[in-house]
Amino acid sequence: MATRANSVPHRTVIEVDPFIPADQQKGIHNRWHPDIPAFATVKPGEVFTVQCVDWTGAQIGNNDCSDDIKNVDLSKIHNLSGPVAIEGAEPGDCLVVDILDVRPFDKMPWGYTGIFELENGGGLFAREFNSRAAKAIWDFKGVYATSRHVPGVKFAGVSHPGLIGTAPSAELLATWNKREGELIAAHQNSVPPVAFPPEPKGAYVGQDISEEVMEKVAREGARTVPPREHGGNCDIKNLSKGSRCYFPVYVKGANLSVGDLHFSQGDGEISFCGAIEMAGIITFSCSIIKNGVEKFAMKQPMFLPSPVDPMYSAKLIFEGISVDVHGDGKQYNMDATVAFKQATLNAISYLMKLGYTREQAYLLLSAAPVESHVGAVVDSPNACVTMALPLGIFEFDILPKDDGLTRRDFGQCAIRSDGVL
Repeated sequence: MATRANSVPHRTVIEVDPFIPADQQKGIHNRWHPDIPAFATVKPGEVFTVQCVDWTGAQIGNNDCSDDIKNVDLSKIHNLSGPVAIEGAEPGDCLVVDILDVRPFDKMPWGYTGIFELENGGGLFAREFNSRAAKAIWDFKGVYATSRHVPGVKFAGVSHPGLIGTAPSAELLATWNKREGELIAAHQNSVPPVAFPPEPKGAYVGQDISEEVMEKVAREGARTVPPREHGGNCDIKNLSKGSRCYFPVYVKGANLSVGDLHFSQGDGEISFCGAIEMAGIITFSCSIIKNGVEKFAMKQPMFLPSPVDPMYSAKLIFEGISVDVHGDGKQYNMDATVAFKQATLNAISYLMKLGYTREQAYLLLSAAPVESHVGAVVDSPNACVTMALPLGIFEFDILPKDDGLTRRDFGQCAIRSDGVL
Protein backbone atom coordinates (compact mmCIF):
# COMPACT_ATOMS: atom_id res chain seq x y z
CA MET A 1 0.00 0.00 0.00
CA ALA A 2 1.34 3.42 -0.91
CA THR A 3 1.96 5.86 1.92
CA ARG A 4 1.54 9.59 1.51
CA ALA A 5 4.85 11.35 1.88
CA ASN A 6 3.54 13.72 4.53
CA SER A 7 1.82 11.09 6.68
CA VAL A 8 3.23 10.35 10.13
CA PRO A 9 2.99 6.75 11.32
CA HIS A 10 1.94 6.28 14.92
CA ARG A 11 0.90 3.53 17.26
CA THR A 12 -1.60 3.15 20.07
CA VAL A 13 0.35 2.39 23.24
CA ILE A 14 -2.64 2.07 25.60
CA GLU A 15 -6.05 0.67 24.60
CA VAL A 16 -9.12 0.76 26.83
CA ASP A 17 -12.84 0.09 26.60
CA PRO A 18 -14.83 3.14 27.81
CA PHE A 19 -17.77 0.99 28.92
CA ILE A 20 -15.80 -1.40 31.17
CA PRO A 21 -14.93 -0.36 34.76
CA ALA A 22 -11.43 1.05 34.88
CA ASP A 23 -10.27 -1.30 37.65
CA GLN A 24 -10.75 -4.22 35.28
CA GLN A 25 -8.42 -2.85 32.59
CA LYS A 26 -4.69 -2.73 31.86
CA GLY A 27 -2.65 0.44 31.49
CA ILE A 28 -4.67 2.46 34.02
CA HIS A 29 -3.73 3.75 37.46
CA ASN A 30 -5.38 6.14 39.93
CA ARG A 31 -2.55 7.20 42.23
CA TRP A 32 0.70 9.15 41.73
CA HIS A 33 3.75 7.16 42.84
CA PRO A 34 7.32 6.80 41.50
CA ASP A 35 7.21 3.00 41.87
CA ILE A 36 4.42 2.55 39.31
CA PRO A 37 6.38 1.18 36.34
CA ALA A 38 5.99 2.45 32.80
CA PHE A 39 3.28 0.56 30.93
CA ALA A 40 4.75 1.53 27.56
CA THR A 41 7.87 3.24 26.21
CA VAL A 42 8.19 5.59 23.23
CA LYS A 43 11.08 7.32 21.51
CA PRO A 44 11.45 11.11 21.33
CA GLY A 45 9.69 12.36 18.22
CA GLU A 46 7.49 9.29 17.92
CA VAL A 47 3.78 9.97 17.38
CA PHE A 48 1.69 7.82 19.71
CA THR A 49 -1.93 7.52 20.78
CA VAL A 50 -3.35 6.89 24.24
CA GLN A 51 -6.93 5.83 24.91
CA CYS A 52 -8.61 7.03 28.12
CA VAL A 53 -11.70 6.08 30.09
CA ASP A 54 -13.66 8.91 31.70
CA TRP A 55 -12.24 10.14 34.99
CA THR A 56 -14.62 8.06 37.14
CA GLY A 57 -13.90 4.86 35.22
CA ALA A 58 -17.38 4.28 33.73
CA GLN A 59 -19.33 5.04 36.93
CA ILE A 60 -21.62 7.60 35.22
CA GLY A 61 -24.30 6.61 32.71
CA ASN A 62 -26.18 8.27 29.84
CA ASN A 63 -29.55 8.50 31.59
CA ASP A 64 -31.93 11.00 33.20
CA CYS A 65 -31.15 10.40 36.88
CA SER A 66 -28.23 11.68 38.98
CA ASP A 67 -28.08 8.83 41.50
CA ASP A 68 -24.82 7.73 39.86
CA ILE A 69 -23.34 11.17 40.60
CA LYS A 70 -24.64 10.96 44.19
CA ASN A 71 -23.09 7.54 44.76
CA VAL A 72 -19.83 7.88 42.83
CA ASP A 73 -16.85 6.26 44.55
CA LEU A 74 -14.21 9.00 44.71
CA SER A 75 -11.61 6.63 46.18
CA LYS A 76 -11.22 5.27 42.62
CA ILE A 77 -10.44 8.52 40.83
CA HIS A 78 -8.92 9.85 38.63
CA ASN A 79 -8.37 6.97 36.22
CA LEU A 80 -5.22 7.76 34.25
CA SER A 81 -3.76 6.01 31.24
CA GLY A 82 -0.06 5.31 31.60
CA PRO A 83 2.61 5.76 32.63
CA VAL A 84 4.37 6.16 29.30
CA ALA A 85 8.17 6.41 29.48
CA ILE A 86 10.10 8.55 26.99
CA GLU A 87 13.50 7.10 26.14
CA GLY A 88 16.37 9.27 27.36
CA ALA A 89 14.43 11.42 29.83
CA GLU A 90 16.27 11.88 33.12
CA PRO A 91 15.52 13.78 36.35
CA GLY A 92 16.17 17.49 35.83
CA ASP A 93 15.22 17.38 32.16
CA CYS A 94 12.23 19.16 30.65
CA LEU A 95 9.73 16.93 28.86
CA VAL A 96 8.14 18.70 25.91
CA VAL A 97 4.71 17.25 25.10
CA ASP A 98 2.90 18.21 21.91
CA ILE A 99 -0.83 17.49 21.99
CA LEU A 100 -1.66 16.61 18.40
CA ASP A 101 -5.30 15.58 18.77
CA VAL A 102 -8.01 15.00 21.38
CA ARG A 103 -11.35 13.42 20.50
CA PRO A 104 -14.12 11.24 21.91
CA PHE A 105 -14.52 7.59 21.00
CA ASP A 106 -16.69 7.11 17.92
CA LYS A 107 -18.71 4.54 19.87
CA MET A 108 -19.29 6.95 22.78
CA PRO A 109 -20.31 10.36 21.32
CA TRP A 110 -21.53 11.82 24.61
CA GLY A 111 -20.27 13.19 27.90
CA TYR A 112 -21.59 14.60 31.15
CA THR A 113 -21.31 17.47 33.60
CA GLY A 114 -22.12 16.89 37.26
CA ILE A 115 -22.91 18.79 40.43
CA PHE A 116 -21.49 16.70 43.25
CA GLU A 117 -22.89 16.26 46.73
CA LEU A 118 -21.67 18.52 49.53
CA GLU A 119 -20.44 15.45 51.42
CA ASN A 120 -19.06 13.63 48.36
CA GLY A 121 -16.91 15.84 46.19
CA GLY A 122 -18.28 19.33 46.68
CA GLY A 123 -17.59 22.09 44.18
CA LEU A 124 -17.23 25.87 44.15
CA PHE A 125 -20.66 26.41 45.73
CA ALA A 126 -20.91 23.19 47.72
CA ARG A 127 -21.55 24.97 50.99
CA GLU A 128 -23.47 27.94 49.60
CA PHE A 129 -25.89 25.71 47.68
CA ASN A 130 -25.77 22.75 50.09
CA SER A 131 -25.09 20.88 46.86
CA ARG A 132 -27.07 17.81 45.91
CA ALA A 133 -26.33 15.62 42.92
CA ALA A 134 -27.46 16.76 39.49
CA LYS A 135 -26.10 16.26 35.99
CA ALA A 136 -26.44 17.08 32.33
CA ILE A 137 -25.74 14.68 29.48
CA TRP A 138 -24.23 16.32 26.39
CA ASP A 139 -24.43 14.87 22.89
CA PHE A 140 -21.56 15.46 20.45
CA LYS A 141 -22.03 16.18 16.76
CA GLY A 142 -18.72 17.13 15.20
CA VAL A 143 -17.27 19.97 17.24
CA TYR A 144 -20.63 20.90 18.81
CA ALA A 145 -22.30 19.91 22.07
CA THR A 146 -26.01 20.08 22.95
CA SER A 147 -27.92 18.77 25.93
CA ARG A 148 -31.47 17.62 26.57
CA HIS A 149 -30.89 18.70 30.17
CA VAL A 150 -29.81 22.29 29.37
CA PRO A 151 -31.90 23.30 26.33
CA GLY A 152 -31.39 26.42 24.26
CA VAL A 153 -27.61 26.25 23.94
CA LYS A 154 -25.17 24.83 21.41
CA PHE A 155 -21.45 25.45 21.49
CA ALA A 156 -18.17 24.31 20.01
CA GLY A 157 -15.98 22.39 22.39
CA VAL A 158 -12.24 22.74 22.82
CA SER A 159 -11.38 19.16 23.76
CA HIS A 160 -8.44 18.77 26.12
CA PRO A 161 -6.97 16.61 28.88
CA GLY A 162 -8.03 17.84 32.29
CA LEU A 163 -5.21 15.89 33.87
CA ILE A 164 -1.71 15.32 32.52
CA GLY A 165 1.63 15.10 34.27
CA THR A 166 4.88 13.30 34.95
CA ALA A 167 5.55 10.91 37.82
CA PRO A 168 6.87 12.40 41.08
CA SER A 169 10.14 11.39 42.69
CA ALA A 170 10.01 9.75 46.12
CA GLU A 171 11.16 13.05 47.65
CA LEU A 172 8.49 15.09 45.88
CA LEU A 173 5.78 12.58 46.82
CA ALA A 174 6.83 12.82 50.48
CA THR A 175 6.65 16.63 50.25
CA TRP A 176 3.09 16.47 48.87
CA ASN A 177 1.89 14.08 51.55
CA LYS A 178 3.50 16.10 54.34
CA ARG A 179 2.19 19.52 53.39
CA GLU A 180 -1.29 18.27 52.46
CA GLY A 181 -1.45 16.18 55.60
CA GLU A 182 -0.73 19.29 57.67
CA LEU A 183 -3.51 21.16 55.88
CA ILE A 184 -5.96 18.32 56.51
CA ALA A 185 -4.99 18.20 60.19
CA ALA A 186 -5.65 21.94 60.49
CA HIS A 187 -9.14 21.55 58.93
CA GLN A 188 -10.27 18.17 60.24
CA ASN A 189 -13.97 18.98 60.20
CA SER A 190 -14.12 20.66 56.80
CA VAL A 191 -17.03 19.62 54.56
CA PRO A 192 -16.13 19.04 51.79
CA PRO A 193 -12.55 18.10 52.75
CA VAL A 194 -9.77 20.57 51.99
CA ALA A 195 -7.65 17.73 50.57
CA PHE A 196 -7.60 13.96 50.23
CA PRO A 197 -4.82 11.95 51.93
CA PRO A 198 -3.42 8.67 50.60
CA GLU A 199 -6.14 6.03 50.72
CA PRO A 200 -5.54 2.31 50.13
CA LYS A 201 -9.25 1.75 49.46
CA GLY A 202 -9.87 2.02 45.72
CA ALA A 203 -6.18 2.27 44.75
CA TYR A 204 -5.49 0.54 41.43
CA VAL A 205 -2.59 -0.15 39.11
CA GLY A 206 -3.53 -2.09 35.98
CA GLN A 207 -0.23 -3.93 35.64
CA ASP A 208 1.33 -7.15 36.85
CA ILE A 209 3.34 -5.78 39.78
CA SER A 210 4.35 -7.41 43.03
CA GLU A 211 2.05 -7.37 46.03
CA GLU A 212 4.71 -5.44 47.94
CA VAL A 213 4.85 -2.63 45.36
CA MET A 214 1.05 -2.47 45.11
CA GLU A 215 0.75 -2.18 48.89
CA LYS A 216 3.32 0.63 48.88
CA VAL A 217 1.50 2.51 46.10
CA ALA A 218 -1.81 2.13 47.92
CA ARG A 219 -0.32 3.27 51.23
CA GLU A 220 1.72 6.23 49.97
CA GLY A 221 0.29 7.16 46.57
CA ALA A 222 -0.88 10.74 46.20
CA ARG A 223 -4.48 11.31 45.22
CA THR A 224 -5.06 12.85 41.82
CA VAL A 225 -7.51 15.65 42.71
CA PRO A 226 -5.21 18.73 42.83
CA PRO A 227 -2.64 20.13 40.41
CA ARG A 228 0.92 20.03 41.72
CA GLU A 229 4.50 20.73 40.63
CA HIS A 230 4.43 17.93 38.05
CA GLY A 231 1.24 19.08 36.34
CA GLY A 232 -1.67 16.89 37.39
CA ASN A 233 -5.28 17.99 37.51
CA CYS A 234 -4.83 21.52 36.14
CA ASP A 235 -8.08 21.63 34.09
CA ILE A 236 -6.74 24.22 31.65
CA LYS A 237 -9.28 24.38 28.85
CA ASN A 238 -6.89 25.74 26.20
CA LEU A 239 -4.62 22.66 26.23
CA SER A 240 -6.34 21.22 23.16
CA LYS A 241 -4.86 19.99 19.89
CA GLY A 242 -1.95 22.17 18.90
CA SER A 243 -0.84 22.83 22.48
CA ARG A 244 2.70 22.32 23.73
CA CYS A 245 3.42 21.49 27.36
CA TYR A 246 6.72 21.70 29.25
CA PHE A 247 6.91 19.36 32.26
CA PRO A 248 9.70 18.91 34.83
CA VAL A 249 11.10 15.38 34.88
CA TYR A 250 11.53 13.72 38.29
CA VAL A 251 12.12 10.04 37.43
CA LYS A 252 13.94 8.18 34.67
CA GLY A 253 11.73 8.08 31.59
CA ALA A 254 9.53 10.91 32.94
CA ASN A 255 6.57 8.47 33.10
CA LEU A 256 3.84 10.60 31.55
CA SER A 257 0.22 9.86 32.47
CA VAL A 258 -2.99 11.40 31.12
CA GLY A 259 -6.73 11.22 31.70
CA ASP A 260 -9.84 13.16 32.67
CA LEU A 261 -10.50 14.14 29.06
CA HIS A 262 -12.93 17.02 28.50
CA PHE A 263 -15.00 17.84 25.42
CA SER A 264 -15.48 21.39 26.70
CA GLN A 265 -15.01 23.42 29.88
CA GLY A 266 -15.42 26.92 31.22
CA ASP A 267 -12.64 28.65 33.14
CA GLY A 268 -12.79 27.41 36.71
CA GLU A 269 -14.65 24.11 36.10
CA ILE A 270 -16.82 25.32 38.96
CA SER A 271 -19.05 22.36 39.82
CA PHE A 272 -16.12 19.97 40.58
CA CYS A 273 -17.24 17.63 37.78
CA GLY A 274 -17.66 20.81 35.81
CA ALA A 275 -16.32 20.07 32.37
CA ILE A 276 -18.07 17.94 29.79
CA GLU A 277 -16.36 14.76 30.93
CA MET A 278 -15.70 12.18 28.26
CA ALA A 279 -13.81 9.02 27.39
CA GLY A 280 -11.60 9.48 24.39
CA ILE A 281 -8.37 9.30 22.47
CA ILE A 282 -5.39 11.64 22.68
CA THR A 283 -2.37 11.75 20.37
CA PHE A 284 1.06 12.97 21.46
CA SER A 285 4.61 13.53 20.36
CA CYS A 286 7.34 14.17 22.94
CA SER A 287 10.85 15.56 23.00
CA ILE A 288 13.40 16.26 25.71
CA ILE A 289 15.35 19.38 26.68
CA LYS A 290 18.32 18.24 28.74
CA ASN A 291 18.70 20.01 32.11
CA GLY A 292 15.59 22.03 31.29
CA VAL A 293 14.55 22.43 34.92
CA GLU A 294 17.69 24.49 35.63
CA LYS A 295 17.73 26.23 32.25
CA PHE A 296 14.20 27.55 32.65
CA ALA A 297 14.00 27.83 36.47
CA MET A 298 11.03 25.45 36.35
CA LYS A 299 8.99 25.06 39.53
CA GLN A 300 5.81 24.02 37.76
CA PRO A 301 4.90 23.22 34.14
CA MET A 302 4.63 25.80 31.39
CA PHE A 303 2.24 25.73 28.44
CA LEU A 304 1.75 27.12 24.98
CA PRO A 305 -2.03 27.17 24.44
CA SER A 306 -3.69 25.80 21.36
CA PRO A 307 -4.22 28.11 18.38
CA VAL A 308 -7.66 26.47 18.02
CA ASP A 309 -10.35 28.39 19.87
CA PRO A 310 -14.12 28.88 19.36
CA MET A 311 -14.86 32.19 17.67
CA TYR A 312 -17.19 33.74 20.23
CA SER A 313 -16.22 37.41 20.15
CA ALA A 314 -19.44 38.89 21.60
CA LYS A 315 -19.75 38.27 25.34
CA LEU A 316 -21.78 39.46 28.30
CA ILE A 317 -19.33 40.02 31.14
CA PHE A 318 -20.19 39.78 34.83
CA GLU A 319 -17.98 41.37 37.48
CA GLY A 320 -17.27 40.16 40.97
CA ILE A 321 -15.53 41.84 43.89
CA SER A 322 -14.20 40.68 47.26
CA VAL A 323 -17.51 41.27 49.02
CA ASP A 324 -19.99 38.52 49.83
CA VAL A 325 -22.86 40.39 48.15
CA HIS A 326 -24.94 37.19 47.88
CA GLY A 327 -24.47 36.31 51.53
CA ASP A 328 -23.81 38.27 54.70
CA GLY A 329 -22.13 41.24 52.99
CA LYS A 330 -18.73 40.53 54.58
CA GLN A 331 -15.80 42.51 53.21
CA TYR A 332 -12.73 40.46 52.27
CA ASN A 333 -9.26 41.85 51.58
CA MET A 334 -8.08 41.28 48.00
CA ASP A 335 -9.58 37.79 47.88
CA ALA A 336 -9.73 36.78 44.22
CA THR A 337 -11.57 33.54 45.02
CA VAL A 338 -14.40 35.47 46.66
CA ALA A 339 -14.47 37.84 43.69
CA PHE A 340 -14.63 34.90 41.26
CA LYS A 341 -17.49 33.39 43.25
CA GLN A 342 -19.40 36.66 43.14
CA ALA A 343 -18.94 37.03 39.38
CA THR A 344 -20.20 33.48 38.91
CA LEU A 345 -23.18 34.00 41.23
CA ASN A 346 -24.07 37.16 39.31
CA ALA A 347 -24.07 35.15 36.08
CA ILE A 348 -26.17 32.38 37.66
CA SER A 349 -28.73 34.91 38.92
CA TYR A 350 -28.96 36.40 35.42
CA LEU A 351 -29.44 32.99 33.78
CA MET A 352 -32.20 32.20 36.27
CA LYS A 353 -34.00 35.35 35.11
CA LEU A 354 -33.96 33.80 31.62
CA GLY A 355 -35.68 30.67 32.95
CA TYR A 356 -32.86 28.29 33.72
CA THR A 357 -32.89 26.61 37.12
CA ARG A 358 -29.98 27.25 39.45
CA GLU A 359 -28.66 23.75 38.73
CA GLN A 360 -28.87 24.22 34.95
CA ALA A 361 -27.06 27.55 35.21
CA TYR A 362 -24.36 26.05 37.43
CA LEU A 363 -23.81 23.20 34.96
CA LEU A 364 -23.82 25.50 31.93
CA LEU A 365 -21.20 27.86 33.34
CA SER A 366 -19.06 24.83 34.18
CA ALA A 367 -19.26 23.24 30.74
CA ALA A 368 -19.51 26.06 28.19
CA PRO A 369 -16.38 27.96 27.01
CA VAL A 370 -16.81 30.89 29.41
CA GLU A 371 -13.71 32.96 30.15
CA SER A 372 -12.64 34.38 33.48
CA HIS A 373 -9.96 36.98 34.09
CA VAL A 374 -8.43 38.71 37.07
CA GLY A 375 -9.18 42.35 36.34
CA ALA A 376 -7.20 43.84 39.22
CA VAL A 377 -5.54 42.75 42.46
CA VAL A 378 -4.05 46.12 43.43
CA ASP A 379 -7.06 48.17 44.53
CA SER A 380 -7.45 47.23 48.17
CA PRO A 381 -9.70 45.91 49.59
CA ASN A 382 -11.47 44.60 46.47
CA ALA A 383 -10.00 42.28 43.90
CA CYS A 384 -11.99 42.35 40.65
CA VAL A 385 -12.62 39.15 38.67
CA THR A 386 -14.77 38.81 35.56
CA MET A 387 -16.73 36.00 33.94
CA ALA A 388 -17.49 36.34 30.22
CA LEU A 389 -20.51 34.46 28.85
CA PRO A 390 -20.43 34.02 25.04
CA LEU A 391 -23.63 35.29 23.43
CA GLY A 392 -23.23 32.98 20.45
CA ILE A 393 -23.82 29.78 22.40
CA PHE A 394 -27.49 30.67 22.95
CA GLU A 395 -30.28 30.04 20.46
CA PHE A 396 -31.99 33.28 21.56
CA ASP A 397 -31.07 36.83 22.56
CA ILE A 398 -29.97 37.07 26.20
CA LEU A 399 -28.98 40.76 26.30
CA PRO A 400 -30.66 43.20 28.73
CA LYS A 401 -33.77 44.96 27.36
CA ASP A 402 -35.70 48.01 28.52
CA ASP A 403 -38.66 45.84 29.48
CA GLY A 404 -36.54 43.17 31.17
CA LEU A 405 -35.72 39.61 30.18
CA THR A 406 -38.08 37.07 28.62
CA ARG A 407 -38.42 34.07 30.89
CA ARG A 408 -38.61 30.68 29.19
CA ASP A 409 -39.31 27.17 30.44
CA PHE A 410 -36.18 25.01 30.10
CA GLY A 411 -37.35 22.16 32.32
CA GLN A 412 -34.71 20.76 34.65
CA CYS A 413 -31.46 18.82 34.46
CA ALA A 414 -31.15 15.22 35.65
CA ILE A 415 -31.68 15.05 39.42
CA ARG A 416 -31.74 12.39 42.12
CA SER A 417 -34.46 9.74 42.09
CA ASP A 418 -35.69 11.03 45.47
CA GLY A 419 -36.20 14.50 43.96
CA VAL A 420 -33.86 16.23 46.43
CA LEU A 421 -32.03 19.29 45.10
